[in-house]
Amino acid sequence: MSTLLAEVGLLSYDTYLRRFERWVKEGSTSSEQATVDKIEFTKLNLSRTQRIHNTLILDDVLKAEARRIKHNYTWVVLTEAWCGDSAQNLPVIAEIARLNPQKIKLYILFRDKNTEFMNNYLTNGARAIPKLICIDETLSRESFVWGPRPAAAQKLLTEWKKDPGGKNWNEFERDLHTWYAKNKSQDIQKEFAILLHTLV
Repeated sequence: MSTLLAEVGLLSYDTYLRRFERWVKEGSTSSEQATVDKIEFTKLNLSRTQRIHNTLILDDVLKAEARRIKHNYTWVVLTEAWCGDSAQNLPVIAEIARLNPQKIKLYILFRDKNTEFMNNYLTNGARAIPKLICIDETLSRESFVWGPRPAAAQKLLTEWKKDPGGKNWNEFERDLHTWYAKNKSQDIQKEFAILLHTLV
């Protein structure tokens, strides 16, 4: 089964993490277009990912919502290792999925190798990642889509695009990751608690 999943491009989260570590050791990244910047971001993002896994404390309400699920769900996350928003959010998603591994199966799909699929889940016309698609396998239907970032973080981006205030992208990105650091994954947990509450 794992071989079949790999053939269609789906990776388990554990496999993704192993590849993540290998890319950093090899000085590479998940995309074939491995620019110097993307390689450096991949290295930084592995540290972010590991830190979140080591320090994350999940909310009790979120835990309860995850554990009460009865149907079988597949979560497919479109992402790339060099994506900063993914490094801040994907580890949290993985920890949520681990709360009920019998009912929630998490898979990773690379955006740049699956642009046709990605184009079904654009954010304001952009291939923004990470993007999670939740599929109810019991009822064979899509239950919800989340991403690419918590609503408050998305608002920061929208406001910066409307009025950069003299800040370039690198300066804005520093502000965004400062927001993530202060928020400590609280917003994404609240949003997922609401989403899980809608599941059967």
